[in-house]
Amino acid sequence: MARTRVKICGITRLEDALTAIEAGADALGFVFYAPSPRSVEVKQAAEIIAQLPAFVTTTALFVNAEREFVDLVIRDARIDLLQFHGDEDEAFCNSFSRPYIKALRMKPELDLNAEVASFSSAQAILLDAYRPGMPGGTGEIFDWDRIPEQHPAPIILAGGLDSGNVAQAVAAVTPYAVDVSGGVEQSKGIKDANKINMFVNEVTRAN
Repeated sequence: MARTRVKICGITRLEDALTAIEAGADALGFVFYAPSPRSVEVKQAAEIIAQLPAFVTTTALFVNAEREFVDLVIRDARIDLLQFHGDEDEAFCNSFSRPYIKALRMKPELDLNAEVASFSSAQAILLDAYRPGMPGGTGEIFDWDRIPEQHPAPIILAGGLDSGNVAQAVAAVTPYAVDVSGGVEQSKGIKDANKINMFVNEVTRAN
């Protein structure tokens, strides 16, 4: 089994970013969605990203953002990867100067294979729990058995993961990567170094 990669999302402070990298995280997520308690300003994200070492993928999370704002984040924050969490279609997601991943919320009626096929240009598909009115960050897990064993795109598993359940998740789903935010926090937007280390250690153990 290939190594499951780790993305720590909702970074708002340089110290949390460096802690995540030191623990072994492969990617960091920055939330550009004002209603989120983990939202960052473009300047704030740019200052953090400018101080990061090489070989860490920086990811910008958007929810139904205007095109001009996405372009602004790409230019000013020098972001590597885009993550779309809203109702964006493939044409929009694939029209920027950066690769993208598409987040799908696991609604009861979702036809996952059909939805994944409609975003064939995505580098990966992120699967998150569904709660009406919340585009992500629910802190809830969904039924992992709903993920088909054969899927046409790399799967990033999100939704309610923490050090207590991520090893089980990796064993059950064998995802390309796992994505965590609230599960490694001491408060919303503020990470906990011990929780980050425990989370990454559990992923490593599961591998």
